[in-house]
Amino acid sequence: MSTHHLEAAPHTESGNTTPAQPRLPLVVYVLALGTFLMLTTEFVVAGILPEVAGDLKISLAQAGGLITVFAVGMIIGAPLMALLTMRLSKRLTLVLALVVFIVGHVVVGLASDFSVLLAARFVTAVATGAFWAVSAVVATRAAGAQAGARAMGIVSAGGALATVLGVPIGAFVAQMAGWRGTFWFLAVAATVAVVFVARLVPEEGPSTQVSSVRTQFSGLRSGRLWLALLACTTTTGGVLAAYSYISPILTEQAGIATALVPLVLTGFGVGSFIGTIVGGRFGDKHPGLITILTPAVTTALLIAISATTGLPWVMTALVVVLGLFGLSANGVLIHLAVTFSGKAATLGSALAVSAFNAGTAIGTAVAGATLSSSWGIHGPAAVGAVIVFLTLVPTIALALLQRRKARSASPTQAKGMASAER
Repeated sequence: MSTHHLEAAPHTESGNTTPAQPRLPLVVYVLALGTFLMLTTEFVVAGILPEVAGDLKISLAQAGGLITVFAVGMIIGAPLMALLTMRLSKRLTLVLALVVFIVGHVVVGLASDFSVLLAARFVTAVATGAFWAVSAVVATRAAGAQAGARAMGIVSAGGALATVLGVPIGAFVAQMAGWRGTFWFLAVAATVAVVFVARLVPEEGPSTQVSSVRTQFSGLRSGRLWLALLACTTTTGGVLAAYSYISPILTEQAGIATALVPLVLTGFGVGSFIGTIVGGRFGDKHPGLITILTPAVTTALLIAISATTGLPWVMTALVVVLGLFGLSANGVLIHLAVTFSGKAATLGSALAVSAFNAGTAIGTAVAGATLSSSWGIHGPAAVGAVIVFLTLVPTIALALLQRRKARSASPTQAKGMASAER
C-alpha cells in the first residue's frame, strides 16, 4: 500500500489544530486517466449512434447493440479477469488490459462486418472490466481507509471526464473524419496511457499476499455487499437507458441541431465530473445521504426529460443537471462494495463493475425496445426513471442497517463506523 503525507494542519484561533484530509497519491490520478479512456469508449457510441447506423445501414436500436454488447462484456469480463489475473501484479494486469483495449479499437477501425464489430467491442469490454476492477482496488488501498471513497470519487471522475471531453471530442472527430476515426483516436490515446501506467503505477512489494479463489468467494457472503451491488445495477442502468439514446432524444425529441449535440454532451459531462468529485468527497462521512439523494433527484429529472418535447433550452438544462446527479454516487457505491467484500476486495470491485454494466445492458435493451412502441423517443427516459427509482430500495436498506449497527455499538465503535466502512 502506498504511503502518503498529511498536509500541514491549519491553526484555529484557540491555538488547536484541525486535522486536514490526506493528500491522495499520484497513482490515483494516473488510474483516473486510464478510466477516462475506458469510459470514453463505452459512452462514445451514444454520441455517434446516428452516424454508425447510417454508415452500416442498420436501425438505431441495432446500432445500440454496440453499447449493449460492451456492457455484457464487462459483466462477464470483470469478475472473470479478476480471478484469472489474481496471481499477476496489479500493474501488469492494468498494462495488459490497455494493450487488449488498443487492439480492439484497431479492429473496429478496420472492420466493416457488424458481427466483427460486436466481437471486437466484446473483447475490448472484457479488458475494460479488468482495468476498472483492479484500478478501484489499487486506488482504494493507496488512499487508505479514511479517504477510500474520495479516491474512488477521483477515479470515477476520470470516467465522468470522459463525458466532458471524451464523448464530445469523439462526436466531433466523427463529424470531421467519420465515426471510425473516433476509434482510431482512442487507440492512439490508449498507447500513450500504457506508458504512463507502466511507469507510474507502483509494483507491489514482496509482502503482498495473493489470496486463493476460495478466499475470494468467501467474501461474497456479506448481505450488505449485495445491496450495494443492486444499487450499482439500478442507478447506472436507469441513467444509461436514457443516455445511450441521448443523441436522437436531443435532435428528434427536443429539436436541438445536430451540430450542437457535442456541446450538450459537454454540459452533461461537466455536471457529471463535478457531481462525482463532490459525491466522493462527502461519501466517506455521509454515504447514506449521497446514495439516497442522488437517485431520488435523478428519477425526477428523467421523468421531466421524458415529458419534454420541442423545448431545446429546457432539455439542455435537464441533461446538464442529470449529469450533475445521475452517476455521482458511483464512486461511493464502488467503495462500499470493496469495503463490504472484505478480503475479496478485487472480486467485490469486479462485481461492482459487472453490476453497473448489467444495469446498462438491461436498461439499453429495454429502452431500445420502447423506440418501436407507442412511447417512441420518449421511452428511454421513462424506462430510466423507473429503473433509477428502484435504487432507493437497497440504499435505504443499507442506511437503516448502518444506523441499527451504530446504535448497538459502543460510542467509540459507533464513531468509527460513521463512514460505513465496516
